[in-house]
Amino acid sequence: MSKKRRQHSPELKVRVGLEALKGIEPIHAIAAKYQVHPVQVTQWKKEMLERLPEVFARKAPASVVESEEREARLYQKIGQLEVELDWLKKKSAELNG
Repeated sequence: MSKKRRQHSPELKVRVGLEALKGIEPIHAIAAKYQVHPVQVTQWKKEMLERLPEVFARKAPASVVESEEREARLYQKIGQLEVELDWLKKKSAELNG
């Protein structure tokens, strides 16, 4: 039977990557501590180094800005529909009453 690949949580990857970046313990000690392969520790460390500038590059990712704009449009549409519904209820009451 084939062995299933382990899935590591992002939190574990960050913890391991930070320890590797600090350089207090050697890579093989960190790998043994978290029961991962030393090559994996090195890959996570490298990925963190490559992606750290993104953290400080901009204030909000594009996806956050897009979702806020979409949310604002949706709230505007909800308000418009509520006004139209109130108007229709008023007109319906005038015709029926």
